[in-house]
Parts: sequence; structure tokens; C-alpha cells
Amino acid sequence: MTTGFRLYRGLEVYPLVYPHRATEPGYGHNYDDGFDAAVRIQEPQGATGVSRSRVFRLPADRPFQNAGDARRASTAYAERLIDTCPQDTTFLDQEC
Repeated sequence: MTTGFRLYRGLEVYPLVYPHRATEPGYGHNYDDGFDAAVRIQEPQGATGVSRSRVFRLPADRPFQNAGDARRASTAYAERLIDTCPQDTTFLDQEC
């Protein structure tokens, strides 16, 4: 599952939320086991139409109880990554 993006400090932040346990063939989604989350951070498209992005998986000891909690945690994690990256470092080129 994915929702719209949020613009934060000039970067697009896309929360990525998905069920903790994969759906088995022939069965419905299994949301009872909670949700895992990641976040995609992307530069806005420039005049060339090309933008770079990276996906970061949230470090979590256990699944989130619901999709809303996972989405909020994804956004907060992206903001923390962006805020702690040194000014002279290009965020998408190397690990901050």
C-alpha cells in the first residue's frame, strides 16, 4: 500500500506500508499480523524529467499494529534522516 507523498525540505517523502506477512495464493490479505514500513525519499523532477530516489526500510523490532501507525512512523523516519544528514552531503548519493 502506498499513499500520496509529502514535500519535506525540498524532497518528496513517500511512506510505503505493507502487511507483515505476505498474502498466500488463494487467501485474502492478512492484516492481523500487523504491518511493516519503508519510506522512499525522492528529488522532485527537474527540467530534464529525471529524479533520483532511495528506499529505506524502517528498523523495527516488531510489526506496527495498524497501517496508520506505520505510515506516521515512515514519515517521521524520513524527516529524521533528512534532518540529520550534513548540509554538504548529497542525501541520495551516500548514507547519512
